[in-house]
Amino acid sequence: MDALYTAEVTARGGRQGSVKSSDGVLDLPLAMPKGLGGSGAEATNPEQLFAAGYSACFESALQLAARKQGIDAGGAEVTGHVSIFKEGESFALAVRLDISIPGAELEQIRKLAEKAHELCPYSKATRGNIEVELNVLKSQAAQA
Repeated sequence: MDALYTAEVTARGGRQGSVKSSDGVLDLPLAMPKGLGGSGAEATNPEQLFAAGYSACFESALQLAARKQGIDAGGAEVTGHVSIFKEGESFALAVRLDISIPGAELEQIRKLAEKAHELCPYSKATRGNIEVELNVLKSQAAQA
């Protein structure tokens, strides 16, 4: 396959080090979260970075699925929750994606979310490897 784009990010110092992209746009310190026994210093961590990437990619796939069906999904939001668990002597991840589209009914959002889950490269990469829950929500704007 010919890559359309390749991101290049270097990590140094593990969970308490830093990450920097080859173009310098991403240049962040890392800190161990308190929940994992760290100081909770004001810095990001791998789980936040994964949640950011997955939720952004999934929201794009959601927009694509909506466009293909002639549905306006403007204002859609996807919030990624990435949890880390102890698994034997190592660790495992699980993801919950909270998905909302203002003005859309829950069943319509659910169908679009399921289609987006088929299209999203993160969903394809994680399928069968980690638990991914699609949590469809009525948006606050739609409830008002």
